[in-house]
Amino acid sequence: MATAYGPDTRDRYGTGAGAGPGVDPPARRLLPTAVRAPFEARTWRELAYLLLSLPISLLLFGFAVTMTSLGLGMLITFLGIPILAAGLVVCRGFGAVERARARGLLKLDVADPAPVRGRTGGLMSWVGAVLRSGVSWRHLLYALLHMPWAVFAFTVSVTFWAYGWAAFTYPLWHWVFPAYAGVGGIQLYGDGMHQVYLDSPFDLAATAAVGLALVLVTPWIIRGLASVDRVMVAGLLGPSRLATRVSELESDRGVVVDTAAADLRRIERDLHDGAQARLVALAMDLGLAKEKLTDDPEAAARMVDEAHGEVKVALQELRDLARGIHPAVLTDRGLDAALSAIASRCTVPVTVTVDLPTRPAQAIEGIAYFTASELLQNISKHAHATHATIDLWRTTNHLMLQITDNGHGGADVSAGSGLAGLTDRLDAVDGVLVVDSPAGGPTTVTAELPWRG
Repeated sequence: MATAYGPDTRDRYGTGAGAGPGVDPPARRLLPTAVRAPFEARTWRELAYLLLSLPISLLLFGFAVTMTSLGLGMLITFLGIPILAAGLVVCRGFGAVERARARGLLKLDVADPAPVRGRTGGLMSWVGAVLRSGVSWRHLLYALLHMPWAVFAFTVSVTFWAYGWAAFTYPLWHWVFPAYAGVGGIQLYGDGMHQVYLDSPFDLAATAAVGLALVLVTPWIIRGLASVDRVMVAGLLGPSRLATRVSELESDRGVVVDTAAADLRRIERDLHDGAQARLVALAMDLGLAKEKLTDDPEAAARMVDEAHGEVKVALQELRDLARGIHPAVLTDRGLDAALSAIASRCTVPVTVTVDLPTRPAQAIEGIAYFTASELLQNISKHAHATHATIDLWRTTNHLMLQITDNGHGGADVSAGSGLAGLTDRLDAVDGVLVVDSPAGGPTTVTAELPWRG
């Protein structure tokens, strides 16, 4: 996975466009967060979610209890099993509605679980798959647990919202709609002998102040209630962790296979276009030299001398190719020496700092090496930098590689460059690539790899 910091990052953290209706970015900078909260779109979306939760949860709870009771009660007959399976399937359908509602109002994107598939394709095979699916039972559990929580969240949110705004605007509607003729306020307390009315200026101001406090605190109460719904939706209505992990491993396996195939094609191309072509030409030159050996020994000697030079060039190309596969210095001396070697070949001065108590796993070592090599090549070709640094250290369970340069910046992972390939290579081993490259520079690329030493 990769993270690139750019203009879109401001919106993700709520400082750009789209943060709330009627509040432009300059006003957002001037108004405190507590004052903005009652008017932000997020507050009204979450309030709408809590209000809709009550009727939906009541419907879902009633259906779940009815179908579950009916199915369990009829298990003594054959009909109980398909009835129970049908109830679970409908609960999964309600789960799709709830995920869509959370996606639209809570901005919570929960992946859809894998559909139920029978082993043989028949009806009873499908029924058995539904009953064996942990996802189906988690949807039923959501239907049973969400109803009491929805009642509580609805009651709390509506109470605070209604009383807050009613008290805050009390001076207005006290003036427009007096309680009854002759009395300009609402009876706060009365037992037949004592009556207390909210009608004096102090009473009006105090009531409005209490209402304002409730108005300001209500958005945070609503957000707290909505956060519980987020946990329930993500934990009970999403795919299982095992299924998610299997999907990630399948994706990583595909990336590894594609990367290995690309490396093999590159090696074959380099051998065919480089060393192989040079060796074929060398064999032809030696053949001509052999024919001229008796007739023109001097010309044959010159051709052998030229062939000797070609052999040196071919050997150098083979060394470079072997270094691209897995450099010997990395195997023999580790990352410190290997990174120093590629830094010495960079077109800009590079400072290398390595702080590793031991060596990581060989696969992680190789990925770190090729990541640094690719990034230094990018610096040499595109950065227009005058200096770069390589820092390598170990945290508790990770190998950290950070490369910086003082070039013009503008590196973008999403542009389909070599950074995208590095991202896939690191993601295949649960690594992370973070690129911070604003226009004008400097550029900092941080790679986090699992240690696995």
